[in-house]
Amino acid sequence: MNYGVAIFFTDSSIGPVDMGAALEERGFESLWAPEHSHIPLTRKSPYPQGGDLPKKYYDVMDPFVTLTAAGATTKNLKIGTGICLVVQRDPIQTAKAVASLDQISKGRFLFGVGAGWNEDEMANHGTTDFKGRFKLMEERVKAMREIWSKVKPEFNGTHVKFGPMMTWPKPVQKPLPVIVGGMFPHGARRAIAFGDGWMPHVTRPAYGEKEILDHLPAFRDMAKAAGRDPAMLPITAWGPAAEPDVLKRYRDAGVARVIFSLPSEDKDKTLAALDKLAGVVRQAVS
Repeated sequence: MNYGVAIFFTDSSIGPVDMGAALEERGFESLWAPEHSHIPLTRKSPYPQGGDLPKKYYDVMDPFVTLTAAGATTKNLKIGTGICLVVQRDPIQTAKAVASLDQISKGRFLFGVGAGWNEDEMANHGTTDFKGRFKLMEERVKAMREIWSKVKPEFNGTHVKFGPMMTWPKPVQKPLPVIVGGMFPHGARRAIAFGDGWMPHVTRPAYGEKEILDHLPAFRDMAKAAGRDPAMLPITAWGPAAEPDVLKRYRDAGVARVIFSLPSEDKDKTLAALDKLAGVVRQAVS
């Protein structure tokens, strides 16, 4: 099982270059950056983790900028969006950003995608059909796959339409992994339908979710029923407790990767937190 770290990079947190180097030095597999373009003052949808929305949500930097900095200054660390809000982005421009980042990192990019939860935020980007955002996400991902894999891509969908075009670069990875976020069962179904992996939160307190390990047998049965090999849909579990026994349970359940979320703090505090996490990981793998 691999171990990654997610952080909201802000103008007062540790920077992506220092963070990337620190993770690589401590043997972590991956760095993940989330995305929010802005946070409207209105709120039609609740914060999924429960409670008040943390300040880091409206302070966060653009993930493609921060991950480019980390990717250009590391050699082995994988870098991922956790998650990219596809429903708020133009698919042609996003396809180019993804392919460019995969080139700069020499094939180390993991494209974590999701449809988001903030109805007001996505409405400001023109996505006003909140309930239909998942179909929009799926179609935009499929359109981007055409751009990445075809010399003269074209697409004629319900939400995305473009004629034959020429656009480079293409990703180094063929195919570039698209890891679909979301909880069980709906997020799991989307991952099976058009993803290369599934990335659920361990729990979602606001929704009364059970621990994700309880759903893994059903997820694998769903994949087989859809004609997908579960082994080709690795699971990235987001936010487990940093305890050796917990991590061993996830490893033994066949989870491919766990992601620890760190607070947006300065370099000294973050490095201390990483040292502590690295010690827990060493205990878990011993």
